[in-house]
Amino acid sequence: MRKLIPLILIFFQIGFSQSFDKTKLDNYFNWIENSNRFMGNIAVSKDGEIIYLKSIGYADISNNLKATKETKYRIGSISKSFTATLVLKAIENKKLELSQTIDKWFPMIKDSDKITIKQLLSHRSGIYNFTDNLNYLTWNTQKKTEKEMVEIITLGGNSFAPDSKAEYSNSNYLLLSYILEKTFMKSYSELLDEYIIKPIDLKNTYVFRRINTSNNESKSYKFLSSWIVEPETDYTIPLGAGAITSTPIDLIKFSDALFGGQLLSSESLKIMTTIQEGYGLGLFQIPFYNKLGFGHGGSIDGFSSIYVHFPEDKISYALISNGTNMNNNDISIAVLSAIYDELYEIPE
Repeated sequence: MRKLIPLILIFFQIGFSQSFDKTKLDNYFNWIENSNRFMGNIAVSKDGEIIYLKSIGYADISNNLKATKETKYRIGSISKSFTATLVLKAIENKKLELSQTIDKWFPMIKDSDKITIKQLLSHRSGIYNFTDNLNYLTWNTQKKTEKEMVEIITLGGNSFAPDSKAEYSNSNYLLLSYILEKTFMKSYSELLDEYIIKPIDLKNTYVFRRINTSNNESKSYKFLSSWIVEPETDYTIPLGAGAITSTPIDLIKFSDALFGGQLLSSESLKIMTTIQEGYGLGLFQIPFYNKLGFGHGGSIDGFSSIYVHFPEDKISYALISNGTNMNNNDISIAVLSAIYDELYEIPE
């Protein structure tokens, strides 16, 4: 589960196109598929309605299972947007406070009496990032208890004093997962279901277990001379930092609901989208030409992903890949260029 900050950096004045050239975009993806560059799914919505879908490659190569719009993928750190939403919902319900320190739950962590929930949300805690552990790839596929994960985080120490700067750490959102579970006396999976999945009717989103291809769950791959299947991170390792499975259709539905006020109050959404040193709460600001969107990227095993919402135009875009042999940011730029009627090239 690597750090993945969305890019999509182009700066010029643009506007949304009421109609776009779907044939050209289809041809772009045909080139990608035929050249073995990418496998995955893409979805775009406008005003809450899907305007483009594309499925490429295979969910399971060895069994010749093609990807469809219903194929489910691990979304990695996009899970943090869901976790931040759950925390802000708990704050709205007077269960937690942004200024609350974490020593109540984790007195063993250095500076826990100074580190606040808001600092966890905004990556300003200074807490060691457990995925930086030198042995991480030797144990990430194994089930771990909360006690074991907190011990790994504690032994890693702190990188800086709380609130002195911002630095991405998966530990922040794993700890937030445990705080949510202790506060509500329910599992993270149950809270996700109760406060996000059921209220907005997400059909294919949940905390993953072992990949089950008979349940439309995709394996992930890396490309060497051919596609090689990747090992599976156990869900207990990242939990709310990266343990959600979903589809691009569900991601844009979540995005539209979040920014449409269906999940949080306008006050909470304003707090969530306030950017300090590059970080919001479970969100990044993502520029495309003169447009400013909000979203998050993700990466776990061979999966990579991004979603972004452009509030001004009410456009949401999501990409999830289970194998890539190119820069996914180039794909995002091509899709958004098509939607906004900007030039992009189909490689020869």
